[in-house]
Amino acid sequence: MKNSKVKTVGILTSGGDAPGLNSAIRGLCEAGMNCYNMKFVGILNGYKGFEAGQCISIEKETLPQLLTLGGTFLGSTREKPFKNKEKDSKTGLSAVDSIKKYYKKWKLDALVVLGGNGSNTTAGLLSQEGLNVIGLPKTIDNDIVHTNYSFGFQTAVSIASDAISMIHTTASSHSRVMVVEVMGHKAGWIGLHSGIASGADVILLPEIPYDKKSVAKKILENHKAGKKYSIVVVSEGAMNKEEAQLDKKAFKKERASMPCSMGERVAKEIEELTGLETRCTVLGHLQRAGEPLPYDRVMATLFGASCADYLARGDFGKILVWQNDQIVGIPLLDVASQVKNVGLDEPLVKAAKSVGICFGD
Repeated sequence: MKNSKVKTVGILTSGGDAPGLNSAIRGLCEAGMNCYNMKFVGILNGYKGFEAGQCISIEKETLPQLLTLGGTFLGSTREKPFKNKEKDSKTGLSAVDSIKKYYKKWKLDALVVLGGNGSNTTAGLLSQEGLNVIGLPKTIDNDIVHTNYSFGFQTAVSIASDAISMIHTTASSHSRVMVVEVMGHKAGWIGLHSGIASGADVILLPEIPYDKKSVAKKILENHKAGKKYSIVVVSEGAMNKEEAQLDKKAFKKERASMPCSMGERVAKEIEELTGLETRCTVLGHLQRAGEPLPYDRVMATLFGASCADYLARGDFGKILVWQNDQIVGIPLLDVASQVKNVGLDEPLVKAAKSVGICFGD
C-alpha cells in the first residue's frame, strides 16, 4: 500500500451523461482502494445533490458491474451553483456555501468532478473557494479544450455512424434525401466524424456557416450523376451564413422562434430547392445511450486510475487531459468557459472535401 495525502474522496458526475462515466468511476475507486486505501463517497445528482447533502458510500463489491454500464449510476443534473446567488429559506446558505458545508461534514479530503466545460468551470471555481478538486473530461461532444480525448465521444460517434449507415438503405430504396441530425450545439465533432464514417454527401457544422443553395446544388449534382439518393448530416447547432452575421442576442432570439429542429429545417430547405422528397431523422439522446465501446472503457479506466495517483500526491486544482498520448494535469480554469471547435484547417475537413463531401460553404 502506497502513502497518500488523501483518505476520503467525493465523486460527482455533472451535466449530460456520457458512456464511460461509470468506467472512469470504477477505475478511480479500484485504484484508490487497492493502492492507497482510499474511501469514496458518491455524491448523487451532480452539484444539485451536493447542495442538498445527497450521498452514498461506494463499496468495492459494487465496482465490477460499472465497467460496461452506460450512463452514470450516481445520477446527474445541469446545476450551476455559482449562478444561484439566492440563499435557502431554511438553511440561510447559498448553493456554494451548502456545498462547502457538506464537503466539511462528510470530511472529504478531495472532490473529483467528471464533467464537461460547464461542470469543470464550476470545479475550478470551487477550487478557488478552498476545496481540493480534480476534474476528469467527460463529454460526447469532444469540445473540451487542451485535450485530444474525452470519454464518451467514441461511443457517440459509433452510435451515430451506425444509424446513418443504416439509413442509406431506406434512402436508396425510395430515392430520397435523408437528413440526420446529430448532437453538437457549439462544436461539430460528432457530425464531422460520423458523417465521414458513414459516407455522407453533405455535413453541416456549427463552425462552417452554410448556404442552402450550395447544399441543394450538391444534391442535384448527385441526382444528375445517377445517384438517386443523398445523405445529409446536420449538427444541431449548424447555422446558415445569414445567422452567422447575427450577434449573440439576435441569434438566440432567432433560434428560440424556430418552430422545428435544425435537421427538420434543413430538410424543408432541401425539398423546396430541389423538389426531391426529403425526410429528417433526429438521433437525439440515443447518442448518449448504451454501454461504452471498449476504447472508451479502456481510456476511462486509465483516466480514473491516473486520477487516484494525482489525489495521492495532493496535486489538486487540475483537470486531467490527453496530450501527446499521455495523461497530464493542467489548471482547471484553463478550460473554463471555452469550446474546442472544428477548425477550417482541420485535417478531417480537408480530407472530407477531397473525397467530395460538401459542407455548404
